[in-house]
Amino acid sequence: MSSVIQKATRIIIKVGSSLVTNDGRGLDHAAIARWAAQIAGLRALGKEVVLVSSGAIAEGMLRLGFERRPTDIHELQACAAVGQMGLAQIYETSFRAHQLGTAQVLLTHADLADRERYLNARSTLTTLLRLGVVPIINENDTVVTDEIKFGDNDTLGALVANLIEADALIILTDQHGLYSADPRKDPAAYLIQQGRAGDPALEAMAGGAGTNIGRGGMLTKILAAKRAAKSGAHTIIAWGRDSDVLARLAKGEAIGTELTAQTGHLTARKQWMADHLHTVGQVVLDDGAVQKLTREGKSLLPIGVSDVRGEFGRGAVITLVGQDGVAVARGISNYTSAEARRIMRRPSAEIGTILGYLEGQELVHRDNLVLL
Repeated sequence: MSSVIQKATRIIIKVGSSLVTNDGRGLDHAAIARWAAQIAGLRALGKEVVLVSSGAIAEGMLRLGFERRPTDIHELQACAAVGQMGLAQIYETSFRAHQLGTAQVLLTHADLADRERYLNARSTLTTLLRLGVVPIINENDTVVTDEIKFGDNDTLGALVANLIEADALIILTDQHGLYSADPRKDPAAYLIQQGRAGDPALEAMAGGAGTNIGRGGMLTKILAAKRAAKSGAHTIIAWGRDSDVLARLAKGEAIGTELTAQTGHLTARKQWMADHLHTVGQVVLDDGAVQKLTREGKSLLPIGVSDVRGEFGRGAVITLVGQDGVAVARGISNYTSAEARRIMRRPSAEIGTILGYLEGQELVHRDNLVLL
């Protein structure tokens, strides 16, 4: 068995609070420096890396003198605000030592639930990767309340994997991986080296809450792997303090627990679109556009649209119908319904002039389109 990381080109790496803060004793500069060096090595191999890092609240707790995680929501927000300063600073310093730039990106679940904000976040992250920058992502605990109570960065890592269609999610934790039972209680427990993401048996094996430093337990990691697999991302759960863990995974070494996705990128996205039984809008295609979509596998250009029905925003899933009203396909629209009405029946070269900006030459790109 060889690690899926060896073939992966876009990787999300999630690091837990207990690792970043050395079990709550303050930011572990040496550990962060080691991860930065290994990520620099991944970048040298041509791999794109996004780092999802916990630790802001834990670092803030230390700086503000809390011995245990506060329960008051405003004290948690204060810890997050104070701790995020130190977290961003040490990452910037560590990566600069390897001539790599970093960017701080704070997200909430609401950012990923709203389609337009989702697309904006996606565009920002993919642009940062294209520019050779390592995005450092954390949950925006300072302004959000329910995420602090119930959220965890394992889930955030999986959502980011789906957001930018990563090949793999690496969850670095203070455990060696998923065991068949709690090894602290069952001496016969053994490490699960490989499994299928989404397998209910894995959820039964996992359990228990996180520490007083972090919020996630092994179950959140198994559920994160299940979520990431929906967009085709494989997951590795490994001990973050293992020597050169990232570099060894990149060389193909099997470390920790590997949970493989059963669905590829394109299939997952197209399945997601196909599952939209009720869409908010329709565009009517002329016969030429229908032929290009169904027989030639082309994108939908505005010039092939004869009518726009309903109201929808950019990034909405819409139905593409022929002149007879029969649904031909579903796809993600690059433009709002109002914009689509302005550019329909017009050549793509005129979009920028008509709207004053360009979100794409296509109304629906073929990669974001599924035939029915």
